Amino acid sequence: MAVSALKFSPDGTLLASSGVNDVAWSSDGEFLASASDDKSIILWSMELGNIASTLHGHTNFVFCVNFNPRSNLLVSGGYDETVRVWDVARGRSLKVLPAHSDPVTAVGFNHDGTLIVSCSMDGLIRMWDSDSGQCLKTLVDDDNPICSHVKFSPNSKFILAATQDSTIRLWNYQNSRCVKTYTGHTNRTYCLFTCFSTTKGCYVYIWDLQSREVLQALEGHRDVVLAVATHPVRAIIASASMEKDLTIRLWYDES
Repeated sequence: MAVSALKFSPDGTLLASSGVNDVAWSSDGEFLASASDDKSIILWSMELGNIASTLHGHTNFVFCVNFNPRSNLLVSGGYDETVRVWDVARGRSLKVLPAHSDPVTAVGFNHDGTLIVSCSMDGLIRMWDSDSGQCLKTLVDDDNPICSHVKFSPNSKFILAATQDSTIRLWNYQNSRCVKTYTGHTNRTYCLFTCFSTTKGCYVYIWDLQSREVLQALEGHRDVVLAVATHPVRAIIASASMEKDLTIRLWYDES
């Protein structure tokens, strides 16, 4: 048992947490999507407090989910090794991409919704054209470690990737170069979110993006921290832990 998914709403007034594999907010905060081992994606209406629709199509566990900036599309990845693009309004699958040769661990759109990034236990990071579904580029490190999470930088010029060799890498995907490598934590087991990483020592680590130095290790959890989220407006970090702890902690920068 673990709190494995943690996300602030776009305006920062709500924090969604769950024991399912992943959750994602629509850009207007009206819907929350959840991805589960039951092979489905559920869209929850925040206004009505009930299920708006259920998306079926994956043939195995659904591990990750994200909305595009307009929130008319949803992308998901799962243990069936596919990436799927969904029409949110109609609740149907638009594209099924045979993306990887192992379970897909993370998916996401860039800032204008034209690109999709995916990563997998096969160690590959792939870029996709969201309209055509064409694979535009594949990134892989020489050692090919399991890639557990990826996300675009806010300006969409870089990709930050967490891998199970105790490393986080910043990629310039346009020239397929790893431009910075962040170390200091230990992880060879868990799928961890990028931007912040965690260790079996129950810390949340924060790195300086440019210098690659560990700025701070936040200590307080009594078990492995799997999920972290940053507030969209305020200097707040939320973190959540596994079964010996099962707490959510909010960390405030009061400087």
